[in-house]
Amino acid sequence: MNLLLLRDDDFLADGTARLVGRRALHAREVLKASAGAKLRVGRLNGRVGSGEVLSATASELRLRVALDAEPPPRPGLDLVLALPRPKALKKVLCAVASLGVDRLFLVNAARVEKSYFESKVLAQASVDELFSLGLEQARDTVPPRLMVRERFRPFVEDELDALLGPKAARLVAHPVAPKAVAVRPGRVALAIGPEGGWVDFELELLAARGFVPFSLGERILRVEVAVPYALGLLRR
Repeated sequence: MNLLLLRDDDFLADGTARLVGRRALHAREVLKASAGAKLRVGRLNGRVGSGEVLSATASELRLRVALDAEPPPRPGLDLVLALPRPKALKKVLCAVASLGVDRLFLVNAARVEKSYFESKVLAQASVDELFSLGLEQARDTVPPRLMVRERFRPFVEDELDALLGPKAARLVAHPVAPKAVAVRPGRVALAIGPEGGWVDFELELLAARGFVPFSLGERILRVEVAVPYALGLLRR
């Protein structure tokens, strides 16, 4: 954890912040926080700065907070991702928050198990916690906006153009596509399929909406590897 992420309900009437649970435990046992220490903090969807430890007990941490800087700049990325298995999804949610993805669209696909949409990982509390872990790692405060769509074709045909707008470059990862791709500065929307790949019908629908195929190379990657690798290629 490189930043203590504070939520609105952490703040008390006098302007100080009170932390309990995982974050307080980390501050005490890992950061060795004690009265007078300065910790790096940020407010969810807000600014970053420092927190002076006023008290650190076995049950809570009290901080005097000064938020005087902006969070890291956004790289301008949206990700359309075929919903992965729950174990991989946990890693992906942390990764996309760390990498500054603006919007994450989790979609159905022919090779997605329908039971994945019933996973407890998609519960709001779970998503919030996993996004928080990614933000804390990256010293960021702004989580991705998550949208889940169980019907692929209506999402692509009826929603995607309006959501992405006319100016975003659109790319779809596909193993047999040409490897090289030129990305102009500006927003980028990236579509990554399941580990078995997109089927032809899905690729055709995406191509009709302006998505250009490109390859990450000859190796077939797990989703939790492909996502950060692809996003890193686009913004290096």
